Amino acid sequence: MADASTQVRPGGRSAKVRAAVHRAVAELLAEEEAETLTLPAVAARAGVHPTTLYRRWGSIAQLLTDVATSRFSDDLVVPDSGSLADDLQRWLADVATDVADPDTLALMRATIATGPAGGCACVEDRHRQLAAILQREADRAGTAPDAQSAADLLLGPLYYRAVFTPEPASADWARSLVETYLSTRTT
Repeated sequence: MADASTQVRPGGRSAKVRAAVHRAVAELLAEEEAETLTLPAVAARAGVHPTTLYRRWGSIAQLLTDVATSRFSDDLVVPDSGSLADDLQRWLADVATDVADPDTLALMRATIATGPAGGCACVEDRHRQLAAILQREADRAGTAPDAQSAADLLLGPLYYRAVFTPEPASADWARSLVETYLSTRTT
């Protein structure tokens, strides 16, 4: 009978392949236009057979969605200062800094270009983070705004600037966006 410890592969081949493929996507997006990204090119860079990618992801859109979901999940610390304004300002400034990174921006633009699922992959965790900040305010018996309207008015302009303009938002601009939002919202 084989020893159980020899049968388990730490991380397993699947995890290693996924990590290599995700790294290959990031590298290729940093070097080339997103339109040139293909599953065979990613497979070659990752050192795996293209069939592996077709079987696991099926399309470049599904692969980019997986990479974006992985990249944007739990990547920011949700602050808890005891103040809604401080928490939102710190968090949105961190989001602005993150999406201003050229590699992050390349991944976002490529993923968003694949369709609605790609766009959702880029913001889904941000929505959860924002909802957690707002829920914490409600738990403190504060007046928390609606999560969807907060996302529309805080994340919307930030992502618009990042994706559609040549100069992404700065952390200072993001903090001022929070100030404006909190001063003009009605409860």
